[in-house]
Amino acid sequence: MEPKYVRVKKNIKSNIINGKYKINEKIPTESELMAIYKVSRYTVRRAVGDLEHEGYIYRVQGGGMYVNDWINNKASSDRSNQNVGVVATHIANYIFPSIISGIDQVISDEGLSILIGNTHDEYVKERHNLLNMLDNDVVGFIIEPTRSTLDNPNLDVYQMIVDSGKPAVFLNAHYPQLDFPYVETNDTEAEKTLVDYLLDHGHERILGVFQVDDLQGVHRMDGFIKSYQTHPNVSTSGDIMMYRSSDNINDVLEKIKNRVRVEMNALPTAIVCYNDQLAIEVIGMLSKEGISVPDQISVAGFDDYQISKYIDPTLTTMIHPKREMGHTAAQLLLDMLDGKDGSSKILDSKLIIRASTKPI
Repeated sequence: MEPKYVRVKKNIKSNIINGKYKINEKIPTESELMAIYKVSRYTVRRAVGDLEHEGYIYRVQGGGMYVNDWINNKASSDRSNQNVGVVATHIANYIFPSIISGIDQVISDEGLSILIGNTHDEYVKERHNLLNMLDNDVVGFIIEPTRSTLDNPNLDVYQMIVDSGKPAVFLNAHYPQLDFPYVETNDTEAEKTLVDYLLDHGHERILGVFQVDDLQGVHRMDGFIKSYQTHPNVSTSGDIMMYRSSDNINDVLEKIKNRVRVEMNALPTAIVCYNDQLAIEVIGMLSKEGISVPDQISVAGFDDYQISKYIDPTLTTMIHPKREMGHTAAQLLLDMLDGKDGSSKILDSKLIIRASTKPI
């Protein structure tokens, strides 16, 4: 069973890290802590003694206990093993393993290690991972933002990162409120290239399906619109469907299916999807509905998921430079650790034409 003083210590420490007790603000007195936790004075003194020793609090003679500048205090200590914090929205999906491989190739060559966190695209988990990495004294961050088009409740934690002086680099998207450099794919131009290809090969009625709670999805939707803008003869023929990362995939597929059914007399000639994962699901759904791909509807994705070249039909897609993105982000972070200015990097994509699309 966990000793009482450890429980008290962990709770006070948690309140410090999550910002309930702010830096240089006074924390409850020993007597108040005794009442809060229903423990003895000895238990409280042992808990706060450990926290003082670890640099989380300091005492003022006759004035009580205060929260120490625990971020910078710890950052100034000697580090025999330095870690870089890497935060992903979905660490097990088909994009991030290759990104991590690219990061690790650069980071490990410099003798650093990676501490990985997974947010599942949830703000609560993002907050927990960032605070945990601050507490574990990482030297810098590489972060894939959570729901990057929405208002983020964790900006106070990001301000703690700024205040700590630790460099941070965003991947795939960024929060416009924060002046961190980022490494992204040119999603708008890449999607325009894909839709241009379809429009230039006879397609007019294209359905675009985009995830709109992250910047990647919004930028790809912008590329879809720009393509139609540069094809004025068919500019009113395109159609867009939006969804969020929290939406059930079966519900998204049902809405696509209903969109196809409603328009049976004017069936979309092509469907372009936010990513390959969705495109593969759409091909399966259309097959169950007796709709042939690409003979009746062409389908395209984005990201060049490894499996996309092996499914039937093989998937037309845009390459996401995954390993290059990880490599670039890691090198950018190392440059910032060396005191150099960090500049954002935009990576190009490439169209891969396969059997899931055809001219009409």
